[in-house]
Amino acid sequence: MLKIIPLGGLGEIGLNMMVIEYEDTIFVVDAGLMFPEEYMLGIDIVIPDMCYLRENITKVKGLIITHGHEDHIGAIPYFLKQIPVPVYGSEFTLSIVKNKLDFFGFFPNVSFNRVNYGDTITIDPFKIEFICVSHSIIGGFALAIDTPVGKIVHTGDFRMSHSPEELNATDVSRFAKCGEEGVLALLSDSTNVEKEGYTMSNQDLGESLDNFVAAGEGRVIIALFASNVARIQQLVDIALKTGRKVVFDGRSILQTVAVARELGYLKCPENMIMDIKKIKDLPDNEVLVITTGSQGEPMSALSRMATGVHRHVVIKRGDSVILSSKDIPGNEKPIANIINNLYKRGADVVYNKVAQVHSSGHAHQEELKLMISLTKPEYFIPVHGEYRHLLVHARLAEKLGIPKERSFVVEDGGVVIFDKQGGRISGRVNVGKILVDGKGIGDVGRSVLKERHQLSKHGLVIVSMVMDEETGDILSGPDLVSKGFVFNAATGYLVDDAQCVILEVVEDMKQSLIEGMDTEILKNRLTRALKEYFSFAIKRKPMILPVIIRV
Repeated sequence: MLKIIPLGGLGEIGLNMMVIEYEDTIFVVDAGLMFPEEYMLGIDIVIPDMCYLRENITKVKGLIITHGHEDHIGAIPYFLKQIPVPVYGSEFTLSIVKNKLDFFGFFPNVSFNRVNYGDTITIDPFKIEFICVSHSIIGGFALAIDTPVGKIVHTGDFRMSHSPEELNATDVSRFAKCGEEGVLALLSDSTNVEKEGYTMSNQDLGESLDNFVAAGEGRVIIALFASNVARIQQLVDIALKTGRKVVFDGRSILQTVAVARELGYLKCPENMIMDIKKIKDLPDNEVLVITTGSQGEPMSALSRMATGVHRHVVIKRGDSVILSSKDIPGNEKPIANIINNLYKRGADVVYNKVAQVHSSGHAHQEELKLMISLTKPEYFIPVHGEYRHLLVHARLAEKLGIPKERSFVVEDGGVVIFDKQGGRISGRVNVGKILVDGKGIGDVGRSVLKERHQLSKHGLVIVSMVMDEETGDILSGPDLVSKGFVFNAATGYLVDDAQCVILEVVEDMKQSLIEGMDTEILKNRLTRALKEYFSFAIKRKPMILPVIIRV
């Protein structure tokens, strides 16, 4: 029996992790993160719950990385700490992963195995072939997996190439050959299934960016995803054509550029690169800044420029800022804030909603149809996307002749099995989201998030007093201090009335206190009484924190 089990990435954007299992062998495809949702206050990142893999750790034989985006590699440091297995990926992808592990101060004792397009590895009983696909990062793979019950094709993140000369063009002929050999199941990227037609070609995008840079009277600042080496190369070529020097700004983009130049993927003459500290030495119309922050990240280079706290770049009238990226769901508000702040400082801002300055790395509908037509799968499993994306993709496959009963819309934890009787969804495994807050991994749960939400919404009231343990009398207090719940002149009566509520509770419980009642019971009573009072008096529900010292 072959099992395909998504531990993340099906039902949300990001968090991609897929288990392929046959008897006593498991290999994992990707280990990604997702960024916190709005209600996850204080959380840095979210990673998949790997309890299923820990429970079956003796079966896990390897981790295969399709490409180097955070939603596919961001959880690798956490994965390898728990499950140290060999890692397989392209040269560029492994370089990014190793840099990430160095940044974490953790380098596991595992083998990192570089694979090239067309290579095949064996993780018995599986044979896994690596197929070249075009995406918004170099070194991306699709996987053709020979299993004891048939061939599985996992597209990874992909789009169809518009030109065979394109860097890392999608190997259409190999997908067609897989279709001729027979494909049991196709697992296909669903991210852009709602978009009709085809993705914008890199050639058209390059012409659009070229026009905007050429029209810039002053400095041109372009923010993009740091991993998009092909886009960076386009901008370097445009800078060379328009007589501008290139300034790279942002830790992640500097890291990507260094790796890409070292591996020969990025060609940029040394005399074109200008240190950002010397940017003031150049005329404005000779400067092209390539930077990070297209998603509105608070501490990114572009965000610091927009808020006026960047050490070297002060936005001024005449600057042109281009956001060459799409908005990741959930980032719309911070991106809008950056755009507004850039406008306020006098810059001209161009972004994807008003001009063609970004080309997606995810296939649109016609390309998704072509993938299905090329591979001709018996079964179809849409992957990578929210539930609506998966469902729309399944309906698209149905229009191309895949019966509804052979198209499986499955979310995280669902188990798809294939055996002699065919394929079907059968059961679930435990999955979830692990919240990472600083160095804490999984120690923030629903109760903590609920408390944080309450603090952010209603504030905190601290009640402190000192009591005589023998008599139950209050020796000092009760004193009330508020944070985010202000006692001011207009609501000064609240303090007096709240103190009366406290005194009444203490008086009611005085005899029990003398007889040795636990202080925690008194704290609970005080908390309930004050919550009821504040809710009645001012329609607010602050968190109550009693501090009682008995002497």
